[in-house]
Amino acid sequence: MQFEEAFIKDIHSRFKTYKEMGDKALLQLDEAQLHFRPSPESNSIAIIVQHMYGNMLSRFTNFLTEDGEKHWRKRDAEFEAAGISRQDLLSFWNAGWECLLGAVTALQPENLMQTITIRSEPHLVYDALLRQLAHHASHVGQIITLGKMQKDAAWVPLSIAKGQSEAFKTKPWKP
Repeated sequence: MQFEEAFIKDIHSRFKTYKEMGDKALLQLDEAQLHFRPSPESNSIAIIVQHMYGNMLSRFTNFLTEDGEKHWRKRDAEFEAAGISRQDLLSFWNAGWECLLGAVTALQPENLMQTITIRSEPHLVYDALLRQLAHHASHVGQIITLGKMQKDAAWVPLSIAKGQSEAFKTKPWKP
């Protein structure tokens, strides 16, 4: 396998991992928790999901052929509390990830060094993917933090639970 093929496979896997972490966090939260804001200027999980959805659709619709900041995107509205239902937020979440993962799946090795634009600024495809990976990882981290803050002891850990590291190390490793 060439480096370019491995990169596409691995970045797809990383994006999918962040989606799955977000899935596990969102499933633990009720509608009120999704809309909780720790302060008036803070974003709720619902707002973060709205923003991620808008970003994913804008960046990954016609990823290789159109500017990543679409004329139809209403970025400022993504940061407004819209009172969207839990079901609709989960639909947005899944649709955004479907768009992103579909675009990454469609990439060919020769695309990685291709130049695309985001807000009229040129980026190589591989760099745009790395930027998006960092962007969405940070937002998934925010979702997890806000969820854990609200659930406290009722939070179900997404990886190794606190105090379980030693027990985890004794289990056989599975690739």
